[in-house]
Amino acid sequence: MQFKVDENLPVEVARLLDEHGHDARTVHEQGLAGGKDKVIAGICLNEKRALITLDTDFADIRTYPPADFFGLVVLRLKRQDESQVLSAVARLVKILDAEALVRHLWIVEENNIRISGGGDL
Repeated sequence: MQFKVDENLPVEVARLLDEHGHDARTVHEQGLAGGKDKVIAGICLNEKRALITLDTDFADIRTYPPADFFGLVVLRLKRQDESQVLSAVARLVKILDAEALVRHLWIVEENNIRISGGGDL
């Protein structure tokens, strides 16, 4: 699976995804840091990449309908330090092969992953 790692996440998230056989690119390495959400969303769509972010704006299904994307992963963590983020992504990686991400919104919390969406892309 292909991912775009938002600027609000440590670069180690991309490394972790790459280590598990995914293709992850960061917003920083593509010179997109500071880009507006709509621009980042459009680039993810053009590149056929799922977005992984801490930005809860992407959890608004009226603005970002999951069916329009190759996947949206929003981390909603009480603590957003590097170790907590990497722990959440490690849990996410374990279920990527078993659960659909394309056309879905995943809300990843400390002890839960909520999945919603579906439909045509």
